[in-house]
Amino acid sequence: MEGGRKGFLFTAIMTSGAGFLSAFSPNYVALMALRFLVGIGLGGGPVLGSWFLEFVPAPSRGTWMVVLSAFWTVGTIFEASLAWVVMPKFGWRWLLALSSVPSLLLLLFYAITPESPRFLCMKGRTMEAVDVLEKMARLNGAQLPSGKLVSDKNIELDEVSESATLLAATAKAAKEEENDNIKEDEGSDFGGFKSVSKLLSPKLLRATLLLWMAFFGNAFSYYGIVLLTSELSNGNRICAKQEVESVHSNNSSLYKNVFISSFAEIPGSFVSIMIVDRIGRRLSMASMLFTSCVFLFPLVFSRTEILTRISLFGARLCISASFTIVYIYAPEIYPTSVRTTGIGVASSVGRIGGILCPLVAVALVHNCHQTTAILLFELVVFLSGVAVMFFPFETKGCRLNDTEADMH
Repeated sequence: MEGGRKGFLFTAIMTSGAGFLSAFSPNYVALMALRFLVGIGLGGGPVLGSWFLEFVPAPSRGTWMVVLSAFWTVGTIFEASLAWVVMPKFGWRWLLALSSVPSLLLLLFYAITPESPRFLCMKGRTMEAVDVLEKMARLNGAQLPSGKLVSDKNIELDEVSESATLLAATAKAAKEEENDNIKEDEGSDFGGFKSVSKLLSPKLLRATLLLWMAFFGNAFSYYGIVLLTSELSNGNRICAKQEVESVHSNNSSLYKNVFISSFAEIPGSFVSIMIVDRIGRRLSMASMLFTSCVFLFPLVFSRTEILTRISLFGARLCISASFTIVYIYAPEIYPTSVRTTGIGVASSVGRIGGILCPLVAVALVHNCHQTTAILLFELVVFLSGVAVMFFPFETKGCRLNDTEADMH
């Protein structure tokens, strides 16, 4: 794999470029094609979380990952505010163009974005890893511990070639060996398929499958609750054609509802910070998912306006907290060699849940099957909570593993 820094660049270019061009779409097909490219770019977003994770010390890793995830909430509120102001007066083209600006700003930081030292060391590029660590030490007014940074990969190569002089090699020889390692990596990974296959190895199979279930359920439920905020905001009066007409005739009310409900994610972030490093990842996720079930349950029997708002606000608070924590847990369970691939594939499974949500659950609401839709959400959230309870290990306070051999 190419590392977090390349993922950073890919995400910024794809989302900003395709996002801005979509504002000039001449027809619906072009718009869908460009938004599809935006989705591909956004799919690289989890790479940034994986990259950031490798710079954070284990005792406070959960807290800082929640802080990073909180900017998703900030972006959600900002986008809802932007739509509320821009759409009624200027239309969707201006909204899409302005929405691409934050991604474009990411490019300004690329030049100063370091590659993960853990990733560099794993690839045998120890000199580059040392350079990054020295810069980090200078910025923090600290000194690196004495000794020499040794790459596990270089040790393996040393054992194969029966060479006992690797650690005593000159800087020039070390650099040449690193270049050889880089070339070997480029030709041996088969475009990433080898890394994907490792996710289904005996040591990772259970964790991978359960993680996919958790991602699917969280995404399905999160985006479903966001959509239900507008679908059920008028209590039980939404139905088929009448609902479609009301949505189109009252766009400002729709953006207002999304804007208000987005604030549920703020207390969700605070809850995540309070519990993720105290009671652990698994219990935090499970408790949030099951509590979300509790909030949604009253809507099975009654959907008055006030009850709907309270239930959806509480459910979104909990599901956003769970979604935040699963993005912390996912990169922690995988070794560095497949961490980026693991979080990327899991996030893609989650995207499938986000795609199916409006096609299945919200369609039920449109066809006056609100109770069935709520029960479906209840089932998905509950099964996600059960999957979380069966995760093979807890990662709170644990060091990150570099290879499968390091896993216990």
